[in-house]
Amino acid sequence: QVQLVESGGGLVQPGGSLRLSCAASGFTFSSYAMTWARQAPGKERELVAAITSGGSTYYRDSVKGRFTISRDNAKNTVYLQMNSLKPEDTAVYYCNAGVDGINYWGQGTQVTVSS
Repeated sequence: QVQLVESGGGLVQPGGSLRLSCAASGFTFSSYAMTWARQAPGKERELVAAITSGGSTYYRDSVKGRFTISRDNAKNTVYLQMNSLKPEDTAVYYCNAGVDGINYWGQGTQVTVSS
């Protein structure tokens, strides 16, 4: 079965960095686009970044130039490098994959940006 397991969240000061990881299993990872989304308290879940199977990337405007999505197909893992973090980046971050018409989500990892 498809499983997505996020890690790497934590508490960081404004201006700091974190790298999130999402380990995927149960499907042919290299064949599918992967995304990162986030949900802050009281807000809807929003797409943060995406990477296609071919390596093309997409970012929401508010993270462009600060976040980098990448993938390692040998490790079945997608990453989100987050630099210059801001308090408004505080949220639960989720990994997502659409596999054969079904949307799969990980359990999420909390990122808190605070001094």
